[in-house]
Amino acid sequence: MITHKRDHFKTHSSFSSSQINHSSILFASKHQHNTNMNNYYYQFHFLPFIFIIILFHNPISASNLHKIKQLSSDFVLEPTSSNDTTPPTRYFEATKPIIGPSKTQPFSHHILHHDFGYTYGKPPVTANYTPPSDCPFQSFSKIVLEWNATCRGRQFDRIFGVWLGGVELLRSCTAEPRATGIVWSVQKDITRYHSLLLTHQTLTVYLGNLVDKTYTGVYHVDITIYFYPSDEKIETLPFGSGFPADLVLPISRNLPLNDGLWFEIQNSSDVGLKEFKVPQNAYRAVLEVYVSFHENDEFWYTNPPDEYVFANNLSGMPAGGSFREVVVTIDGKVVGSVWPFTVIYTGGVNPLLWRPITGIGSFDLPSYDIEVTPLLGTLLDGKSHLLGLGVTNALNVWFVDANLHLWLDSKSSRTEGELVDLLDKPLVESLVSDFDGLDGRFWTSAKRSILSTGWVRSSYGNITTSFVQDFVYNNSMIIGKNGSEQIVNQVIFFNDSVHAKLPLPFNDFVDETHRRFSLYLGTDEVEQGDGTSLAVSNVTLGFDEDKSVSTASGFSKSSLNNVQNGQGIMVVKNNLVVRGLGETQQDYRYTSDGYCYFRKVGSSNYTILYDKVRNSCNKRSHHHPLDRNSIKKLSFM
Repeated sequence: MITHKRDHFKTHSSFSSSQINHSSILFASKHQHNTNMNNYYYQFHFLPFIFIIILFHNPISASNLHKIKQLSSDFVLEPTSSNDTTPPTRYFEATKPIIGPSKTQPFSHHILHHDFGYTYGKPPVTANYTPPSDCPFQSFSKIVLEWNATCRGRQFDRIFGVWLGGVELLRSCTAEPRATGIVWSVQKDITRYHSLLLTHQTLTVYLGNLVDKTYTGVYHVDITIYFYPSDEKIETLPFGSGFPADLVLPISRNLPLNDGLWFEIQNSSDVGLKEFKVPQNAYRAVLEVYVSFHENDEFWYTNPPDEYVFANNLSGMPAGGSFREVVVTIDGKVVGSVWPFTVIYTGGVNPLLWRPITGIGSFDLPSYDIEVTPLLGTLLDGKSHLLGLGVTNALNVWFVDANLHLWLDSKSSRTEGELVDLLDKPLVESLVSDFDGLDGRFWTSAKRSILSTGWVRSSYGNITTSFVQDFVYNNSMIIGKNGSEQIVNQVIFFNDSVHAKLPLPFNDFVDETHRRFSLYLGTDEVEQGDGTSLAVSNVTLGFDEDKSVSTASGFSKSSLNNVQNGQGIMVVKNNLVVRGLGETQQDYRYTSDGYCYFRKVGSSNYTILYDKVRNSCNKRSHHHPLDRNSIKKLSFM
């Protein structure tokens, strides 16, 4: 549904064990449509593959507390009592497991326990981090961060970040709890921060939470790091993913703060700036960018063009069109870009879709690498330089920061280099609009290419590196029923390549990545009379990535195809959710040289309906055991 006003509100409710315990959905305008509710139920329940695909504009979750003004208890029922014998629900994001060395057990290093109660607007939680000095081995092949959390009661989803020495390790979203409690875990491979983890640092965690008599959920969190012993490595020039950087510099805000260390980008002219200085013996540099979007831009891909908003006098409605990009500059020159994947948080669209299977990337938001080695020739002067992070067409608010990974020449105190070419083909963005009043169609497309080439001379010899980024974006949007329904189809092609010509006897390094981010999103709100409305939603998310790497140790390829489909329906009476249904199906397929992982999983209102896993490249599969008595017949609650 297209938002006609900015008087958004959240609706929440609690139910008995056979109903929804906690749901949130946002409605911003009302329309009179006398469609019979039973017809919609029939379409949704009995014809799930052909039911109407329609979207209301702002099903905004509270994945950050900057929308605290919308947290109104006027739209929330008192929670029902929970049964202490009911086990908590385990939420999860379906992804491939992290594979460590098979012969040895990791050394565990618990670094934080904290209960996140009322933490909004307060300083982040900090702790002194010390390397694991009592570990029986001090050389590590893999390092894994594990976040474990529990929560009980009622609470919104919250965005949070974990930093070490100002370097971001994890960007994530909490799960929304229920009266009987929830648990979830996030495991992330943080081996690339190896050098940082061997030094004394300050650990910082920001999770802005609000606790009162209505929002009762406190997040109980433990963070543990697992260190795996290293294997013997072939002596070679450390230039590739198997060789973590010697130094990682934070491109983030400094403490003290009453928020996360990320930069807050509030509009298209806002730029997060950070001075940095590169050691004069660096020979490679990679910038890792973290991105998340909130408030007026949480669903940026559904925002209509400004001309539509102005023509219909929809003051205060999120607009700016449906295209966004994160632009990275060094000393004012564009060096790279990020066209982000459309992560939907655990309260987004219809919260029942993400219980217990959460949206792709919601528990571990992807970061994006930009090779800046070609520019080292301009950065090795021992002076400070300025890195900027901005967002094209941004509305309030985007959280962005970055980590600069640097490889240093251990045999030389100085390297030298030159930027040979930096070509930033200007962004080409086009919009075709065809609307009459509140109904219309919009087609938005964009493309961009960025190329940089440069050389660095070190004790290894001369290294010439080229980095290329190519982007293509297409978004089609349909608004109908006098603005109450919306259909969005979007696809982003995000390709980059690194080609480093290394001195003999080393083999050249080539890393090519081809990504396809797809989105189909649709919902509709229909007034039923007597203060009752019906919201129908459908979402399809696709994250596809093909990667090939050529290094001194050989050639490798990997492919990821990750698709989610969700269907949801909710009945709201007098601004309170009274019943609903959410179903999600996910097909995760990962293949690489010698390792494969496949998972098909489906759920309906907290219940896993099937879970089929295959973790080898043969055709034999394994079913996760299910208690068939717990599988409920699909029904409209």
